Amino acid sequence: MESWRNWSGSVVATPERIVSPKDEAELRVIVAVANRVRVVGTGHSFMPLCETDGVLISLANMAGDVEVSPDRQTAWVPAGLSIGALTQALWAQGLSLINQGDIDKQAIAGAVATGTHGTGKSLGSLSTAARAFRLVLADGSVVECDAQRDPDLFEAQRVSVGALGVMTRVKLDVLPAYRLRETMRRVPLEQVLSDWDALTAAHRHVEFFVFPYADQALLKILDVVDAGDDPAPSEGGTYKLFCDVASVAPFLAPTLQRIMTSAVGSSTRAAPAHKIFPSERDTRFEEMEYEIPAAAGPDALRAAMAEVRRLKLPIIFPFEFRTVAPDDIWMSPMNAGPCVSISFHQYAKMPWREAFVAIEAVFAAHGGRPHWAKRHTLTPEDVVRQYPMAPRWGEVRKRVDPTAKFLNAHLRQLFAFSL
Repeated sequence: MESWRNWSGSVVATPERIVSPKDEAELRVIVAVANRVRVVGTGHSFMPLCETDGVLISLANMAGDVEVSPDRQTAWVPAGLSIGALTQALWAQGLSLINQGDIDKQAIAGAVATGTHGTGKSLGSLSTAARAFRLVLADGSVVECDAQRDPDLFEAQRVSVGALGVMTRVKLDVLPAYRLRETMRRVPLEQVLSDWDALTAAHRHVEFFVFPYADQALLKILDVVDAGDDPAPSEGGTYKLFCDVASVAPFLAPTLQRIMTSAVGSSTRAAPAHKIFPSERDTRFEEMEYEIPAAAGPDALRAAMAEVRRLKLPIIFPFEFRTVAPDDIWMSPMNAGPCVSISFHQYAKMPWREAFVAIEAVFAAHGGRPHWAKRHTLTPEDVVRQYPMAPRWGEVRKRVDPTAKFLNAHLRQLFAFSL
């Protein structure tokens, strides 16, 4: 049997078969006759969302046009399209996504289904931009849902981790094409945290990176501008070299972090939004991300950094700190009010499990809820406790997929309340 690995290499699957249907008709037959199905995009999930011993479906060959509505406020998008390909197609038609994260390799279906987001005090996740879905259900039938047509299915699908059906197209809100100016500079961490509310109020996008053994942060600010076509900087080989050094000499991690932080200078560039948002990520890593109530965010970061130092963990990646607007999506980690997002990474070649357990405990103690596609240890009881609409989501899941065809072992455990 053909095997499959995720981007970081930590998830390995040996599905019964891997298929890439050419169109919806072929997809419907595949789904209808299969016993178990999962859909894979580009493998940027760190949790085993795509792992299966059944049929693993890639939508990469299901070509389709990006169909812009007459009012140019929405567009129907092929679900297997990568974010990078989608944003280029939109730009060619004079449009942009409202927001996006700093990786654009994911398939749009996976990004929407897991609540993937960028940063911005008034900007929600990609899921908040979804206005309708076209799905192939477990019996091979095709449905379209939105706020008027089967609203419960629509609400459940907005963040569904692929548990309800195969998304073939999604209708997204879009904006007239815009450019962004990126400003980056090194700032003392405590100054960033004290100025955080003012910064996020004054700029469209604000985030920062801080190494756990450093006291200076790399502040990144994005604002809309009228002109600019500067090229994107490359991650280059220097950072990977530092990571490789840490992998063979972990005790050097604190020193390497301080060297990397001190080497960062100020920079400014401007370009089309879809070229500014993403960063090159050539150095592979494992990631955990928690969405934490905004008021608790600074203390959660301080506590997490202190825990890394207390345990002398050889972490070679920085924390990433962002802000995300609240939403009303049933299974969204951002549905309880304004929050910050704190991401914790480790080089893929280095041990990460012990560190993630320790830092997850810190994030959970500060009221955090994890990104569904990034490392976490939630139980079914946690899900029901943290998500008041989880039982209703589970009812919809059972209605459209009574045999749990779209649940793999991980999701059966996580959503045991819905079986």
